[in-house]
Amino acid sequence: MRPFGTTIFTEMSALAARTGAINLGQGFPDTDGPPEMLAAAARALASGANQYPPLAGIPALRHAVAEHEQRFWALTRDPDTEVAVTAGATEAVAAAILALCEPGDEVVCFEPYYDSYAASITLAGAVRRPVTLRPGPDGRYSFDEAELRAAFGARTRLVLLNSPHNPTGKVFTPAELGLVAELCQEHDTWAVTDEVYEHLVFDEAHVPLAGLPGMRERTLRVSSAGKTFSCTGWKVGWVTGPARLVSAVLRVKQFLTFVNAAPLQPAVAVALGLPDSYFTGFTAALRANRDRLSAGLAAAGFDVLPSEGTYFVTADIRPLGGTDGVEFCRQLPGRCGVVAVPTQVFYDHREAGRHLIRFAFCKRAEVIDEAADRLRKLA
Repeated sequence: MRPFGTTIFTEMSALAARTGAINLGQGFPDTDGPPEMLAAAARALASGANQYPPLAGIPALRHAVAEHEQRFWALTRDPDTEVAVTAGATEAVAAAILALCEPGDEVVCFEPYYDSYAASITLAGAVRRPVTLRPGPDGRYSFDEAELRAAFGARTRLVLLNSPHNPTGKVFTPAELGLVAELCQEHDTWAVTDEVYEHLVFDEAHVPLAGLPGMRERTLRVSSAGKTFSCTGWKVGWVTGPARLVSAVLRVKQFLTFVNAAPLQPAVAVALGLPDSYFTGFTAALRANRDRLSAGLAAAGFDVLPSEGTYFVTADIRPLGGTDGVEFCRQLPGRCGVVAVPTQVFYDHREAGRHLIRFAFCKRAEVIDEAADRLRKLA
């Protein structure tokens, strides 16, 4: 683990705190989640739900996750054997990789990737086989089919897919997902899908890889409460999939955190059962934030790339004379009082992302407007 130092999120958030800059770097909202969920957490705290829950999570939450997947994605799960609660999506992904990979196995992933992916693959003794996402002429990220096919080989153990994708805001198309599914079956590999932004798809529909023909029995699907319900600090996630794969994840999890967030699990169960109006309203609000920040970045002189989902929009710094995202982001608070994150740190092939930085729009409208005003100093 020597190559893995302090995460860029820690560095940039500390920079925001030290300088008083507006933090559009780390992806956490500046508002709380739905009141029904918060009230349920308070009731659970006061009623004694503060001891170890079951390893797989409390039954109410496992049933709520299963019902949620059926309701929104038409995925049928047995809550007793095919659902497990984790300490956020980060633990779910790590436990899945540790459960399924042996030293020397290869993991196909898409870069830029969330930084914990690389660490988890390394902890398992496995090898990354990254496929680069690049902006096309229309600014939308895509990958080269030949590059993806070449990433698969005799040692490929699993594919790690994040859609909607952090940090690019890309939503994988049905055709792209179909190609991934085809290759998984051709090479007899597992898939681990990080879908924490499942309800933040702005222009199309979210399509889980597990719902494609032939993929249910070879896919572990990961999600969490943090993003959908604006409670990133709760760290309540889950993994769903075939019973034998979920069982393997639990065998690892019991030696990581064992269990987590006992009084918060009943509250997340309540949140998952909220009416459709909550989810559509949540998505609409973030879509408006995306448009608001994208307009502000464009006015400041950035070349703004389309964001199809997530909390994030990426921007090209070259129109403003920037050539290195890390240097640009370290100087940005002093220049205008705003913090962003350089995306090059999420690539193995860093040159592909050296000129791109990421901004988070999961903030109140007045915060976005103030940040946009400050960024105009760069123009």
